[in-house]
Order: sequence, then C-alpha cells, then structure tokens
Amino acid sequence: MSAAPPADKPFVAQHAVQPGVVATRWWWVRHAPVRSDGGNIYGQIDIDCDCSDKVVFDAVGRVLPKTAVWYASKLKRTHMTAEAIFAAGFPRPAEIIQDADLNEQHLGDWQGTNRQAFFAKQPIDLDTFWFAPIDEPAPNGESFMDLYRRTQRAIARITAAHPGQDIVAVAHGGTIKAAIGVALHDQPSRGLAFTIDNCSITRLDHMAYQSQEGWRIPMVNQQPWIADPSHAAMHQPAGAEVATNSTKLA
Repeated sequence: MSAAPPADKPFVAQHAVQPGVVATRWWWVRHAPVRSDGGNIYGQIDIDCDCSDKVVFDAVGRVLPKTAVWYASKLKRTHMTAEAIFAAGFPRPAEIIQDADLNEQHLGDWQGTNRQAFFAKQPIDLDTFWFAPIDEPAPNGESFMDLYRRTQRAIARITAAHPGQDIVAVAHGGTIKAAIGVALHDQPSRGLAFTIDNCSITRLDHMAYQSQEGWRIPMVNQQPWIADPSHAAMHQPAGAEVATNSTKLA
C-alpha cells in the first residue's frame, strides 16, 4: 500500500476543477434495448424499449447526480428509459425537456429494412462501422454529419443555458457518439470508434475559462450493473454490427 503524501504536499485530485473554470457536466444515458424491431433498422421510428430489468435502472440511478437538469430526445424510448430510472427510486426532476436535436439519426428509406440484409450489401468501412460513410445521407434521411451538427448545436445551446450545472441527457447511440466527437475537439469520425451500450452512462465535461473552452472525458460507456452476468441481455450494439440472436443494432 502506498504511503500517504507528506502534510506539506497534499493530494490533488486528478480531475479537480481549477478556480475560475466553469465545468458543465453532461451525463449521457443511452436508452434501454429495443426488442420489437423485427430485426429491422429503426433510426427515428418511434418504437418501445425493454425496461423490465429494474436492477439495471437502480444501478444507473445510483451514479447519476440528484440535482441535474434533465433532457431527452423526442422519441419515446428515451422517455421510457427515464421513467424506468425514476421507478427504480431516483428522485423525479421537476421536468424533462424534450429536444428534437437529440434524436437518433434519421435513416430515411433504410428504416424498416432488414438489418442483416442491409449490411450484407454494404462495403466494410473500418473508419466508421456505421450505416454509411459519415457524409453520405440515407435516401430521404440524414447523414451522420447531419446528426453530428445538430447534436453539436444542441450541446452548445444547452450548455449556455445551464453553465456549471449537471445535465442528464437520455438519448441514442448515434447521438452519444456524435457528442463524443464534439468532446474530442470536433472529430466526428473518432466518436464512432466508441461502443455505446444500452443504459450505459457517458460523462463529458465542458470546461470554460474566460475566452477558452474545452472538454474533459471522465467516462464512456460505463455500465454499473455489469458485474452481474444475469443482466448481460441489456447489451445491444449501437452501430453497424450485424445482430446475433442476443444482440441487435440501435
């Protein structure tokens, strides 16, 4: 065991915020897994999610700050996930602000098509592991860059509205990957390299000081229930991963 630091050299927390710096802490939560998609891509289709595992939501609630401002997308799977966290004992906030800029990518004509058949026809792209190259829009839908820009816009707007506060945002795999790209100093494709599991917590801290601003990333894809294998069914990949019998795409 390491010895305690000398009294004249007190321990300084690695993530301490320096005086004068305004830290706005984003706590991103991905929605619970979707079971009723029939093996199809759903994107912005407003579909239910599975909130039956109360242990998972209790574990998530134990990590989230109790005095945060709450946001969610306009899609009901984020609302259902938030309600499951409250039902597990987390104190309900005064309101949950629904923001369409936090919605999942609109996948246009790809929505409703068989996921496995779709990816069987797509070239392998190790740079993204997404539905398409980041600047290629789905027919009658969005590109990942469209999602990225509106997520970036939402983060800037909401951060300006709640400086120095905790913000819980219940959102989607694509939206959270976009947010990570923002935190990586505007690298959208790099955000796609991260796995974002259902109900996982990703924390991104916006730091502001005078004319400077930047980001700190304390945690990505944290799953506080994961030590118990009986809850492994909550894993559901977010991105261009072909489903197996136990996992499906976002």
